[in-house]
Amino acid sequence: MNTLAEMLQTLQMLLASPFNHGLMTFALKFIPYVIFFELPVYLFIMLGIVRYWLRQHDPAALNPHYTPKVSCLITCYSEGDDVALTIRSLAEQIYPGIIEIIPIVDGAIKNDHTYRAALKMEEYVRRRPNRVLRVVPKWQRGGRVSSLNTGLTLATGEIVMALDGDTSFDNTMVRAAVARFCDPDVVGVAGSLRVRNESKNLVTRFQSLEYMLSIHASKVGLSEFNVVNNISGAFGIFRKSFIQQIGGWDAGTAEDLDITMRIKNYFGRHSKLKIVFEPGAMGHTDGPDTWKGLFNQRLRWDGDLYYLYIRKHAMSFTPRLFGWKNFLMQLWTGVFFQLVMPFIILFYSMVVFTLFSLGFLLAVWVLVYLVYLGITSIFFLMYIGMLSERPAKDIRLAWLIPLVPFYTFALRMFNALATLKEMAMRSHLDSSMAPWWVLKRTKF
Repeated sequence: MNTLAEMLQTLQMLLASPFNHGLMTFALKFIPYVIFFELPVYLFIMLGIVRYWLRQHDPAALNPHYTPKVSCLITCYSEGDDVALTIRSLAEQIYPGIIEIIPIVDGAIKNDHTYRAALKMEEYVRRRPNRVLRVVPKWQRGGRVSSLNTGLTLATGEIVMALDGDTSFDNTMVRAAVARFCDPDVVGVAGSLRVRNESKNLVTRFQSLEYMLSIHASKVGLSEFNVVNNISGAFGIFRKSFIQQIGGWDAGTAEDLDITMRIKNYFGRHSKLKIVFEPGAMGHTDGPDTWKGLFNQRLRWDGDLYYLYIRKHAMSFTPRLFGWKNFLMQLWTGVFFQLVMPFIILFYSMVVFTLFSLGFLLAVWVLVYLVYLGITSIFFLMYIGMLSERPAKDIRLAWLIPLVPFYTFALRMFNALATLKEMAMRSHLDSSMAPWWVLKRTKF
């Protein structure tokens, strides 16, 4: 009871402090410094969202006659019947040009179910005008990168899409994505993703909200200034000639961030090149439906960040190659936010817990919670009002907003664990994205 009373009294004092002692004094004394690093990025992204929203009210000067052939490279491993849904959603695209659908089944002997499920779609695709299905079995498993490069050598389209075998798409996806390549300087387009199994449980609902804010809304804002941080591995679109020029995908794990950074290695010398985000190119994928599955996924994702930023791209991660704008943003939102900040938050929490009484500690945590709740709420409202193509559906997740700061804090703590694991054990060599005999041959 004494602790609760102390917390309420301290919280009252903290909330009154800006009026009694000035906002700046209050901020410097009681607001964690990490917020000062994050807030400019949030404001930068919000500015980009507003800019995008205002620009959408102008008539778009798109070329309706630009309908290049598109090759969809579908990486398959153990999707089973789900690959049929992916193929069907591509065959039914509202796009007058030719769409070449190439499922590459990795380890086709072991994954016979997936291979046969893809073959069964041949007749269905054949009945669709300007649609071609070419199922490619890779009898020896070589991993995701191997499948993508195999597909790249077989693709005959001007535009190539790197897609997961368990991801389906809105029927306007190809049309929306291809339209961005009317600009000759665009070499890559990041598509948006929704969580297909959102309604299953609390875990999938949290991921659905996370995808809306961190993938869709954030990339809209970043794209306005040509600083998109990553082209998702489940849904990336590229100009084939450029991907061939840089040698295709590289061996290893986290191939999505890897190819994004390798593309950006040309931005310093060719300042007009662009990677853009297209909100109208929408895909749907299943997220992990258990906490264990979610944290295992993030253990791999977050560990791969250290592998790429520190081990593989340390020498090429320079303003001379990236250009100053992309270098600073990747350094800030990538290296600092993903690798450094989780440890700062962990250290800050331990120090505060050691130095202050429990009542004061709880009051400070409530204050920090309110700050992040406010930022998240504004971000969510901007997404609903300016970006969402399904606002009536998305608003139903609003009840989760008060829980998002706790969810984010848990993921950041796990991010620190993943980074430590990669530093000590090189956990990227234990990835499910490729067999061990492929990963161990990489230089990093």
